[in-house]
Amino acid sequence: MDLSGTVALVTGGNGGLGQRICHALAREGAHVAVVYARSREQAEGVAGELASQYQVNARAFGCDISDGADVERLVGEVIKAFGRLDVLVNDAAYNIAIPFGDLDALTPEVWEKIMAINLTGPMRLIKAVAPVMKAQGQGRIVNIASVAGLSPTGSSIAFAVSKAGLIHLTRCMAVALAPETLVNCVAPGLLDGTRATANLRAEHVERAASSSILKKPADKDDCADMVVAMCRTETMTGQTVVIDSGRIFH
Repeated sequence: MDLSGTVALVTGGNGGLGQRICHALAREGAHVAVVYARSREQAEGVAGELASQYQVNARAFGCDISDGADVERLVGEVIKAFGRLDVLVNDAAYNIAIPFGDLDALTPEVWEKIMAINLTGPMRLIKAVAPVMKAQGQGRIVNIASVAGLSPTGSSIAFAVSKAGLIHLTRCMAVALAPETLVNCVAPGLLDGTRATANLRAEHVERAASSSILKKPADKDDCADMVVAMCRTETMTGQTVVIDSGRIFH
């Protein structure tokens, strides 16, 4: 799909990886809806950068993706503002670092919040954009998961399970939305300069980086470029690509 003139909605677009994804899409000529949960000023700053650097339309939109009504409102506002919607990138995520063995700390409340944002939120967004993309005759959806969804690792059981669910949701939605809409997934490893990494214990960060065969964190721009590739493809769907400096092989 030629991205020039398309419209992309990126949740978590103000985050460390989300900003790189927004820039990568705008560089290809896509107009961008930068979606944030709380940091309005930061998201507006990202939108301003996109508009000035790439001469595209870009706007910030607030949304609680765990709220079904708010998701429907968001999609309606984006379509009203841009006239169409071609790309959805589900990058927003939430986590609390809890050692796997500390089951007492894995409370139902923690579990439910992580699942609501990391798995149910993307499902709500996909359902909301699906009829729009079908009517347009084209669409691309890219989910941002994690290597924790492919191996029992990561900063919490709830996070790992939510990302495993997102990877399988990718496969199922690829079947459900074909042939008009292609659905794929990027599974990053440890990334520098993100809120998720900032919340990890120092020993966890060091262990994750040193255990990769390249001995360094994954690159955010590599992940963003893969998102672009998944939006441009005409024949790949239901796939998950790992970018983690060589830790998980699947």
